[in-house]
Amino acid sequence: MASRKNLVVDRTALAHKARYALTHPHRIPAHLRRAGRDRWLAFKYRDHVSYYRAVMASDTRRSPDAAVGSPTREAWLQLGQLQFDYLRTHGLRPGHRMLDIGCGNLRAGWRFIDYLEPGNYYGTDISPDVLIAAKRTLAEQGLQAKLPHLTLTQDLTFDFLPDAYFDVVHAHSVFSHSPLEVIEECLAHVGRVLAPGGFFDFTFDRTLGTEHHVLREDFYYRTETLTSLAHRHGLRARFMDDWELTGHGQSKIRVSAEPFPATTRPAAPEGTAAA
Repeated sequence: MASRKNLVVDRTALAHKARYALTHPHRIPAHLRRAGRDRWLAFKYRDHVSYYRAVMASDTRRSPDAAVGSPTREAWLQLGQLQFDYLRTHGLRPGHRMLDIGCGNLRAGWRFIDYLEPGNYYGTDISPDVLIAAKRTLAEQGLQAKLPHLTLTQDLTFDFLPDAYFDVVHAHSVFSHSPLEVIEECLAHVGRVLAPGGFFDFTFDRTLGTEHHVLREDFYYRTETLTSLAHRHGLRARFMDDWELTGHGQSKIRVSAEPFPATTRPAAPEGTAAA
């Protein structure tokens, strides 16, 4: 599958905006509406969590699937399956305990819930609106007996969760919407909740050029920025180059509180720092 990544473009650059507008004129009205809405919400909600919670509320009213980045139901199902299959191939087992950060409306979560033993799935999100949609997904899939934990949260300190508890922590398309201080908060605390031998996978929008954000919604980071941040908090980090083969638009990093086996450590791709 071909990658959809453009690792050098700066989406805030005037030249890029002009080229994009010329080649996609039909998208200009929707972009202007979104930009106007986001500027108003940014003025109204100064901290990022409150701002993005308001963005999610607005998007969820339009479509819970689109709010988590899936324009169609088919895309929603396909991406959920991709996330599930990837973790299965990387050792996820029914007896594992899993923390799904930014679980959304259970695009992948319902598959994890179905696969894991009852009570072993913990999903958190900052948006009450999308968690209501998650409960609808749970009922539609008939998974009530699996007793998943779905929790509204304001931060990524995990202060309500026990030490050394989770075998797998997962955050898909969370850091791609997060400023660096939110990512650092997560990395500063996730090691405490990881069980021995556990790991934390997260995706991010990767750039080889200037780090930037668009409308405080989409954030682009260099790999070495995030691996260095993990190291600062005592975590091992590696770039998951086999995820690149899936063709997904974001990249993936895995962190652990313990060393990774040398035989499974992939080489860092060009333009990234070896962790």
